[in-house]
Amino acid sequence: MSELQMRVSDGDRERTTQQLQHAFSEGRLTQLELEDRLEIALTAKTYGELLGLIDDLPVEEPQVDDVVELESKNGHIKRSGDWAVPRRLRVASKYGSVELDLSEAVVTNPVVDIELDLAYGSAKIILPDGGVANVDAFRSDYGQVTTSDVPSRPRPGALYVVISGRTKYGGLAVRYPRRRWFSH
Repeated sequence: MSELQMRVSDGDRERTTQQLQHAFSEGRLTQLELEDRLEIALTAKTYGELLGLIDDLPVEEPQVDDVVELESKNGHIKRSGDWAVPRRLRVASKYGSVELDLSEAVVTNPVVDIELDLAYGSAKIILPDGGVANVDAFRSDYGQVTTSDVPSRPRPGALYVVISGRTKYGGLAVRYPRRRWFSH
């Protein structure tokens, strides 16, 4: 099965519809073109269908720092909600833990590199639905690295996170957001 035949998530459809609406607001698409493409985007089942809708549109990326460094000696480093994810994130924490929740973040790059330098702490990285993570370059001397059901191969249109670095006594967990049983 080719990557273009892989099934898409609701998040993939939403990102594509946002890109189409932005192109319309810039005058790149007519009202009729927008309506036609939105109808296809909302019912698309594969990446090939989605990519065909936006391949003639420019990709506009908001300005986000290329490299961001976060450091803490004892405290907990946490990023969640609506935050801008840089292309490369370096995180150093001697005794504290790290939690990076990308599920609601603004991610403008298709590939994000996260370098972790943890002595005694652990890290948890939460990906948006459909995101993939490669943890092959991460080393844990006495802890464990878990990725549960997160795939590691890049997929077209999906966020690809490459995690490198080390922890001496802590671990690394990469997962998707928890599903809520009851929502209002």
